[in-house]
Amino acid sequence: MAKNERLQVNALPKGYQLPEYLIEKPINEGGFSIVYLATHLPTRSRVIIKEFFPVRYARRIDTGRVETVTEEASRSFGLGIKRFFNEGSALARINHQNVVHVTNLFRANNTVYMVMEFEVGRDMRWYIKRKNGGLSEKFLRTVFPEVLSGMKELHKNHILHLDIKPANILLRSGGHPLLIDFGAVKHMKGLTNLEVKGHTLTQGFAPLEQHNHGNIGPWSDIYAIGATMYACITGKPPPSSPERIKKDKLEAEIRTFEKKKYSRSLLEAINAAMKMDMTQRPQSIDQFLVLLDADVNAPSKIMSFLNKPVLGNGGKS
Repeated sequence: MAKNERLQVNALPKGYQLPEYLIEKPINEGGFSIVYLATHLPTRSRVIIKEFFPVRYARRIDTGRVETVTEEASRSFGLGIKRFFNEGSALARINHQNVVHVTNLFRANNTVYMVMEFEVGRDMRWYIKRKNGGLSEKFLRTVFPEVLSGMKELHKNHILHLDIKPANILLRSGGHPLLIDFGAVKHMKGLTNLEVKGHTLTQGFAPLEQHNHGNIGPWSDIYAIGATMYACITGKPPPSSPERIKKDKLEAEIRTFEKKKYSRSLLEAINAAMKMDMTQRPQSIDQFLVLLDADVNAPSKIMSFLNKPVLGNGGKS
């Protein structure tokens, strides 16, 4: 079944009413959740709602209720709901201009819903496609310090994003970036390798330790930041980390871009972020910022071509 067809089968229909919210339309589906555009009825404001819906072991019945496909799946479903709720609660405590704000968490239909503010903009894929890669060093040095500022706040609160990629960075009116889609987020406290399993990985952006259930940490998000910067320069995702084990020419390739208007310090920072050995990467956002020679608190000078927003929270209609 094609993804769009599956979304129509699994998702709540347009006009479905949740407590205080009215579904406008489903906009995306991942391995563990469905994302909707909705209206908050008391304020008539638009919001984004993420519903915990693990497609492998859940199904929708006519009333909208979510049920597991087998009794055996019930335990996994229950653990998943608990993690989703706990991780959403942790995110709700984050108040940062570069991290999407979680405004509510509630239970309904035998599952959990996370409500986030609706923001208008285009995700970074649009800019990469528009320029076929080749986004300028000015772009990278303007946008990514703000992205890293948001990441630093998450890490300070012991939260890992674990799915940084161009699709999950929204550029709002004025060009200010916003980290969105926390479908793979994990709390660092008490994290076990078991808890990392099961989430769909984005090839090219996930470091090796996410593929082999190794020791994840801030360095894992830093790898994905480096991979996203690579995509901004080249117009394509980097090779997946398992592919790089077999044949790795990435560092040499990145260095060739010094001839194409990028500084050595920028390219070396990307290479450092994307080291296969996690211990050789920057271990914190501050360490990575030193390599970038960027001040996370410095005001941004936003480029004029970023001022044409169209869609909210990176949703796909």
